[in-house]
Amino acid sequence: MAVSVYSTPSCSYCRLVKDWLKARNVRFDDYNVAQDQRRAEEMVRKSGQMGVPVTDVNGRVIVGFNTAELERALR
Repeated sequence: MAVSVYSTPSCSYCRLVKDWLKARNVRFDDYNVAQDQRRAEEMVRKSGQMGVPVTDVNGRVIVGFNTAELERALR
């Protein structure tokens, strides 16, 4: 399973998503879009959003901290 989280260091919802995934032992790649312009562009292309967090679970894009959507995507 491929899971990517696009986030920024100052984003509290980003921390919530990452903590939620860690608590469920889900491995993920964390991309700091404040530092990595290429990943920021990739995030906007995938989600159509400038805001973080954006989580990509096997191509299913979830914007924000939405546990119901995350649970569905991880099944």
